[in-house]
Amino acid sequence: MAEGRNRKIGQLARSSRLTVRTLHHYDHIGLVRPSARTPSGHRLYNDADIRRLYEVIALRDLGLPLETIGGLLDGQPGLLTLLREHLAHVDEQLHAVRSLRDRLARLVEGAAVADPPTSEDLLDLIDEVNKVDDTIKKYFTPEQLDALATRREKVGDQAISEVQNEWPELIAKVQAELDAGTDPAEPRVQALAQRWMALLEAFHGGDPGLRDSLYRMHEDNSAQIQAEYGGPSPALMDYVSRANEAAAR
Repeated sequence: MAEGRNRKIGQLARSSRLTVRTLHHYDHIGLVRPSARTPSGHRLYNDADIRRLYEVIALRDLGLPLETIGGLLDGQPGLLTLLREHLAHVDEQLHAVRSLRDRLARLVEGAAVADPPTSEDLLDLIDEVNKVDDTIKKYFTPEQLDALATRREKVGDQAISEVQNEWPELIAKVQAELDAGTDPAEPRVQALAQRWMALLEAFHGGDPGLRDSLYRMHEDNSAQIQAEYGGPSPALMDYVSRANEAAAR
């Protein structure tokens, strides 16, 4: 390659939007070395050097560490294998960040109730949220939790809050019908039961795996959910099931 086509380090730094110090570092660790130098010792990069630099930048932007990039460009291991492994790692990080985001959102929501919250209030709230998270992780796979987080982002917090706020009123209405001895085949009870199922579907989105995990979690923890969160009793759940069965006949 003619020397006139070579680029000096300052020119390459400007075109690649890297610093001269970064290019010095890449040279020092053997990642991108200039193929030539001027008589005065300045680095000169030819087309092959520049192509390698942009390959490094592309792989670095995917989050790969520099030592891995160097091995990859030098023929170790296959790109597809490495990218698959890195994708699995990023999926794990994404799940952890989403879990942290949900935990923080619940802490902010809970802390807003106290005016102003004390450090003891916050510590108690953190303990409660952690217990809920531990329970949820027993029944839902990481993939299911990711699916829930994705749907939450798509639906939006306001719509989710509206559904959550509707539950206490709906539970109270169904409980009143049960206490009054209303036949679950009555149209007004069936209408309440249908709304009940619609709110549940807003959670599981029609996914049978999520639905079964939700039912199993409630069945195993119904007493605690009822006592601590005002959830429905087993008798109320049975009442709703009978109303839905009557509507299906």
